[in-house]
Amino acid sequence: QVQLVESGGGLVQTGGSLRLSCAASGSIISINAMGWYRQAPGKERELVAAIASGGRTNYADAVKGRFTISRDNAKSTVYLQMNSLKPEDTAVYYCNANIGSPYGAGLQYNDYWGQGTQVTVSS
Repeated sequence: QVQLVESGGGLVQTGGSLRLSCAASGSIISINAMGWYRQAPGKERELVAAIASGGRTNYADAVKGRFTISRDNAKSTVYLQMNSLKPEDTAVYYCNANIGSPYGAGLQYNDYWGQGTQVTVSS
């Protein structure tokens, strides 16, 4: 069993900052890409930022220059530092990770999701 537990959401004013954390636990042998998605009311879930196991990152255009994704492989944790927040950043933020667990004599990789954490930016 693998779990992703998120923390760090909350209410912040326009221009403020928040830092999200997502820790993976359970039967983990290796982790490939980790990322953050968000879903605003009435909208589809969208990719915010992702980071490969080697550290390469990519960002949605809407957050480039304001958000920074990072990971601590020793702690199986991914972070999202969000600066200069805007009301349009308001959404539920979800952590995602592609995780390899023991399966028979080898590994099986599956995608896992966190439970989501609310980020609200007031104007």
